[in-house]
Amino acid sequence: MTTKKEQRRIRIKYRVRNKISGTAERPRMSVFRSNKQIYVQIIDDLAARTLCSASSLGMEKMPKCEQAGKVGEAIAAKALAAGINEVVFDRNGYLYHGRVKEVAEGARKGGLKL
Repeated sequence: MTTKKEQRRIRIKYRVRNKISGTAERPRMSVFRSNKQIYVQIIDDLAARTLCSASSLGMEKMPKCEQAGKVGEAIAAKALAAGINEVVFDRNGYLYHGRVKEVAEGARKGGLKL
């Protein structure tokens, strides 16, 4: 059973996903935020496959926003190693605020162009 809040996020997610799509040249960087962790994937929607991913699992204990910035830097390093310089940012229905914003800023700091 989903709550009203989750249903709202899913509606926003579908509205955003109708406008953006990842290609081989410019894949989609999708963020998932749970209460404890944050996960990021770089996805080629045309080939329907994940090119690389990073998460906060197994990281040392630190504030969540700081952890999200480190995940952004980690995904940027993996993407640059895979030859990806530019991505489309998919906030996945979350507000561009807090941890989601920190992931984007960390990825920019790591060298990705959003």
